[in-house]
Amino acid sequence: MQSRSARPNSRTQDQVLREMFHARKRVFVDALGWDIPVVGGAYEMDQFDTPDATYIIVTDSHGRHRASARLLPTEHSHILGDLFPCLCSGPVPRSPHLREITRFCIEPGLPAMERRLARNQLVSALTDFALDCSLEGYTAVASRVWFGQIARFGWKCSALGPPCEINREELVGLEIRIDTNTTADLARRAIYAPVAFRVAATEPEVVL
Repeated sequence: MQSRSARPNSRTQDQVLREMFHARKRVFVDALGWDIPVVGGAYEMDQFDTPDATYIIVTDSHGRHRASARLLPTEHSHILGDLFPCLCSGPVPRSPHLREITRFCIEPGLPAMERRLARNQLVSALTDFALDCSLEGYTAVASRVWFGQIARFGWKCSALGPPCEINREELVGLEIRIDTNTTADLARRAIYAPVAFRVAATEPEVVL
C-alpha cells in the first residue's frame, strides 16, 4: 500500500484496484454467494463503482492487496439510501462530511491471524482517512452478527433502526462517528493498527 504522503503512479494504482475487484469477487460472489455483477468472470463491480467512489486499500510492502473498502458519498447515490432506507427509523443520514462504507473486504487467501490483523489495519485506515479529510463519520449496512462485532471495536457505533430481515438475512443500518478520541478508543480495544501502506484512490480508467 502507498504511504499516505505518496502519490501512486497510475499503473501501480490500477494493478491494486484490479486485485481489489478480484478479491471482492472471491469474497462476495464465490464465498458468500451474492447475486451481483461480475465483469470478465473475475472482477466484482456494480452500479456504485463510479467516479464518486473512493477506495481505501491496505496492501503489503510489495503493493499486494490485503484489505479494502469502498466509500460512497451519502449526499449522492449509495446503498443505504437507494436500496435499504427501510433500515433507518428516521431519515437516511446524508452529509458532505459523512461517507458510506461498502464492500469491506479482507483478502481471502490470508491466514486467520493475518486476516484479523488486516481487518484491524483497514479499520485503522478508515479512521485515519476520516480524520485526515475532516469527515464526521460513516454509515453502513451490515448483517446483525457483523454489526455486533463492529460495535465492540471501541468507536462510537449505533444502529439507525431495528434489524430487518431481507433476503433471509437480518440486516442493520448503522452509523459510526469519528472524532479526535476515536484512535485512542480503538487502541484500548487492541483494534488500532496503523499501517505504513495505504492507497486512497478514486476510480481511474481501469482496463479489466
